[in-house]
Amino acid sequence: MTYLLLAAAVITEVCATLLLKASNGWEKWEYGMGSIFFYSLSGLVFAFVLKSMNVGLAYAIWSGVGIALVCIASVFIWQQRFDTAAISGVVLIFAGTLLITVKSSMTMQ
Repeated sequence: MTYLLLAAAVITEVCATLLLKASNGWEKWEYGMGSIFFYSLSGLVFAFVLKSMNVGLAYAIWSGVGIALVCIASVFIWQQRFDTAAISGVVLIFAGTLLITVKSSMTMQ
């Protein structure tokens, strides 16, 4: 259940970030307001995750997967291009998150 909540926190945080980009510096205020809503929801859900998961592990997954998903989504939504360094960085983020999740002694509380 904790990992499901963590996935929800990641997805809502990614939605918030993409909406913030779509707001174009708050020129489109409705996207900015949507961003605030999703950031708030993400923080609320993440707080429940932290009740049963080590903060280091939870934050590594939340931030790492979130960064990678935002990068990938930006390719499809805004046609941003990845170079070799960007692709390598996303792969390393996934690898590091997987390593921490599977092999680290930072476990559930």
